[in-house]
Formats: sequence, structure tokens, C-alpha cells
Amino acid sequence: MNKVARIEPRSVEAKDHELVPETVRETVSNGVRYEKRPVKDWDGRPVAGLYSAWITLDNQAQFNSYTTDMVKGVILAFRAASAARDVVAVVFTGAGDKAFCTGGNTKEYAEYYAGNPQEYRSYMRLFNDMVSAILACDKPVVCRVNGMRIGGGQEIGMACDFSLAQDLARFGQAGPKHGSAPIGGATDFLPVVIGAERAMAACVLCEPFSAHEAYFMGMLTDVVPALKVDGKFVANPLVETGRTVDEYGRFVFGKPKTGEALKEGQALMKRGTVDLSLLDEKVEALCTKLLYTFPDCTTKTVEELRKPKLDAWNRNKENSRAWLALNMMTEARAGFRAFNEGTRESGREVDFIALRRALAANTPWSDDLTESIQPRVRAS
Repeated sequence: MNKVARIEPRSVEAKDHELVPETVRETVSNGVRYEKRPVKDWDGRPVAGLYSAWITLDNQAQFNSYTTDMVKGVILAFRAASAARDVVAVVFTGAGDKAFCTGGNTKEYAEYYAGNPQEYRSYMRLFNDMVSAILACDKPVVCRVNGMRIGGGQEIGMACDFSLAQDLARFGQAGPKHGSAPIGGATDFLPVVIGAERAMAACVLCEPFSAHEAYFMGMLTDVVPALKVDGKFVANPLVETGRTVDEYGRFVFGKPKTGEALKEGQALMKRGTVDLSLLDEKVEALCTKLLYTFPDCTTKTVEELRKPKLDAWNRNKENSRAWLALNMMTEARAGFRAFNEGTRESGREVDFIALRRALAANTPWSDDLTESIQPRVRAS
């Protein structure tokens, strides 16, 4: 029997679709790491010449909050991953095990942007471009939630296509508690992902919730344990990880423990160490599943499924940018300063009652009003 020779496809010289040279991308990506890791086949072997692109926020001292320079780095990293012919999927994550991202850098906000609406408007152009770069990426984007995903971190996380979390992670918004509105994506994405009522509670009340509750609400593709005690993984001991019934007879998931159960959970936390190996296995397994799909069909499917989020985002992002800039003269100026200058003893929120009373008395916004509502340690 004659053997049929396998015809090797002929490659052609590739054009560069990047906006800037690689050397420039490296110099502006302060606080953001970009690397390619071999994607694995079904047998767990690295596939030569094919990768997942890892984009890592690296500002652990400030819980991976993004500075202006980091926002630029994220935009360029997503452009690079989107244009890379050898990239199968993008993994967006944070350094360490404490936080994926807690949003914009409040120190930078308080010390530079507060009271500077024209500057914050320019910053928000970059922020909008960052979210749009995630939503427009030509590769599926996996959010590896290695820790807290709060505020703007929650917003850029929800812009991703998949979210895999370690179960010690906490989720939530911070806007109305700290002088802003969560209109950098949360008010666009949350109603689509979890429904209008839950979105209302999450965005207005700013109460954090566990990874197990996030999974129950439909915000996560999967969740895995991260706490290792005596060599074995255990589920988050601070929350009820299964379905439970609350005091009103409702089924709930991820409810925080209280009383003696909470004390026992805290003691277990102290005995254990955080190990993200199960999370990494889940991320690699998802990238492997994506490897075994037609790339263009996958991209088209992802683009279609993004449309509800993208439509809402594109309708609102520009007027949101304008409002956020002007808000830097009033509530954001007071709120970011309180968070930046507050302490454990004084708290990091303004005196809301004093503020509401002042506004009810028709007190204009001024430096004196801002100063009068800052958190202070009360005399005992």
C-alpha cells in the first residue's frame, strides 16, 4: 500500500499588528507582568509553540490596586495577547494570594486626582480603554481570582469571559461607601450576570460576599479550596460552604459563620497555609479545553456572548467618565481622602450623618465641609 505523504502547510511572513514595539511595551508596563506559558494537551504535556498569555497585576503592597501606569500596562498587555498568533487564551490575575485587585489606587486618587476633575477625566479615558481592551480581546479571557476582587477589581474581573476563584477570595463593590459610583462596569455587568435585584444590593450597599456566594449567584465558572491544614485542602472555614437555611427559612450559600463556628473557623485559618495549586490546575485545565476548539469559531462565540455586557458598557462609558470626573470635586474628594488618611482606629469612611445633615441644611461643598467629615479617633 502506498503511503500518502503529509503536506506541511506553508507559512508566510507575518505582519506586526502591535501599536508599539515590544521594547516600548516593556518600559511602560510598570506593575504589570506579561508572560507566555505553554498550554498543555489532554495528557498534561506542554504543547510546543502554543501558549496562554498571563497578565499579572503586581502591586501587592497595595492589594494589586492599579495605578495610572499599571492601567497603561494592562491595555498594552491585552493588545499583545490579542494579536499574538500563538496564544490560545489569556489569564488575567494578581500577584500573591491576598488580592486579585481592589480597584484604583486610592493613594493616587486622594493625593493627585481628588479636586482635579480634568486630570481624572483623562485618567478615565485610560480606564475605559482598559475595560474595552478586555472586552475586545480576540482570545478568551480567564480571570484567575487569587484573592480579593473588590471595587474596580471586580469590574475588570467581570469584563473577563470566565472566572475561576480560590474560595478564600471575597467579592464586592465599594463605590457609595467611599465617594464614588460603581459605573466603571459594575452597573453594566452585574445586572446581566446576577440579575437586577442582586445587582442593586451589591452596588448600593457595598456589602462583600464570599466566593461560594459568588458561585451560587452565577459570577464564577468554578471555585476551589485554597486553605491547606495538615497537608490537606479544606473549604473556607469562615463561611457555610454548602446550602443552608437562614433565619427566614430561605436557602442561602456562602453565608458567613457566626459565634462559636466563626471562632473555630478562625482558629483553623491560623493553623493553615494558603496554597493556590488547585486554582492553577483549574486554570490550566480550562486553557487545555480551549486548546481543543476551532480558534475562529471560539472567538466568534465569545464575541456573541460578550454582547450584553459590551452593549451596556458602550452605552454608558462616556457619560460615566464625565460624571466621575466632576465627582472628584465633591464626594470622591472626601471619600478617597478618608480612605487614604484613615486608620484602623478612626475608620476609613466619612461621617455620613454629618455630611447628610450639612447637605440637608444647604451647606455648599467646600474645603471646610470636606475637612469636617473626615474620620477621627473619638475621645474615650
